[in-house]
Amino acid sequence: MNKTYAPPLQVLRQEDIDFFREQGYFLFKKGMSADLIDAFNGHIYDIRNQTPMPDWAAVEESKKYSLRLFNPHKHDSFSRQLMKHELVRGSLAQLMGKEAVCVQSMYFYKEPGSPGQASHQDYYYIKNDPMTMIAAWTAMEESIDEENGCLWVMPGTHKLGLLPHGAVKNIEEHESWTEETEGVDTSRQIPVLMEKGDILFFSELLIHSSNKNRSQNRWRRSYVCHYIREDSNVLHREDLRQKYPLY
Repeated sequence: MNKTYAPPLQVLRQEDIDFFREQGYFLFKKGMSADLIDAFNGHIYDIRNQTPMPDWAAVEESKKYSLRLFNPHKHDSFSRQLMKHELVRGSLAQLMGKEAVCVQSMYFYKEPGSPGQASHQDYYYIKNDPMTMIAAWTAMEESIDEENGCLWVMPGTHKLGLLPHGAVKNIEEHESWTEETEGVDTSRQIPVLMEKGDILFFSELLIHSSNKNRSQNRWRRSYVCHYIREDSNVLHREDLRQKYPLY
């Protein structure tokens, strides 16, 4: 073991861990500071504002402030620093029982009018063995609510196992290129209202979704990282096989 290794923080209470195991998610309020979030938002803007844009971040000019940024942690040190945030690392270690490693990150813009993503389980897209994946979804806006397209979760559905997924039914509301869960009544989903710096941790099998951003001028930026336990491995996805440690 590296001599400079420092054990992860013990940031969650036992009742928080119990809630996660029972409900499939846990909301950590104000997990990151507003100053850090503001700095990161500005940094992501600067990446896409370069001429030319870096190859890994490049999109057509009209979409450079709206199309999500995939896996910035693979190329950008600031993105890796948020990925390794000490509160995130500590929470994941407590929830997983061992250190976590990151396999995917995404920065979402979700401008006004943008569609959401239909109900789904992350494991459907990122299979891993043993099954240990947890997402950390960080709010990058002052307020994320039903109007500007917050997440909705269906408590306890992580206990159902992997469900069938099929074509999206409401393409006015949701992106058409993803797929949605089938065989379960998703009307029981509840909204997760968040403030800047809040972090939502949720299981890979929890059914969750988002709706269209119906606001006139409010974006719904977020930074989402997917983690697996250090002794787990991603299956079938060569693009996500590399593990990024949090220390």
